[in-house]
Amino acid sequence: MLEVRAISVEYDSKPLFTDLSLTINTGEIVALTGDSGSGKTTLLRCIAGVENMVSGSIILDHADITDQPAHLRRIGLVFQDNQLFPHLSVGQNIAYSLKLKGTDKKTIQAKVAHALELVGLENLANREVVNLSGGEAKRVAVARALVAEPRVLLLDEPLNGLDSRLHAKLLKDLGELIRDRGVTTLHVTHDHDEAAAIADRVIDLHQLIS
Repeated sequence: MLEVRAISVEYDSKPLFTDLSLTINTGEIVALTGDSGSGKTTLLRCIAGVENMVSGSIILDHADITDQPAHLRRIGLVFQDNQLFPHLSVGQNIAYSLKLKGTDKKTIQAKVAHALELVGLENLANREVVNLSGGEAKRVAVARALVAEPRVLLLDEPLNGLDSRLHAKLLKDLGELIRDRGVTTLHVTHDHDEAAAIADRVIDLHQLIS
């Protein structure tokens, strides 16, 4: 279970939101919608531990992780623009977090292969990321997040910019993948149809800050 308890955040010394609270049950997929600039991405960054909060706390499985460094939280974050490392291959991108933790080479190879299989890119481990299609790059970003076996997955407009056919295909695949793995997920999107299709529950950010 993920609990966001009464967090307050400022942007340029002005309140972005105050006393915002949200609970996501274990294995639940919640979609968060809202206007551009309303703070959806900032909320994800607070949960991940890469954004400073004025006050409040982040609770994961009944443990307070508010002061825990981001790399120790086991929270996966997929950005809208993927943020893959252009100088690394697909496999090296996916392996990055495992190498930082000092995982042995054999385990890394097995986990990367499994992650690629999960997203349907089994044969692309050695491809340079600059040569990926838009859909492939998004799949690699998801694989990189999943390889660390996160307790929570945060998705920031992960399907933005795709044509309608590919969007529908990846939305279906992503939903099935998350449910099969039972990962607690917060999915940010401006697309209400996308939110309804993937989520157990849809929340507009204004409901949390009104």
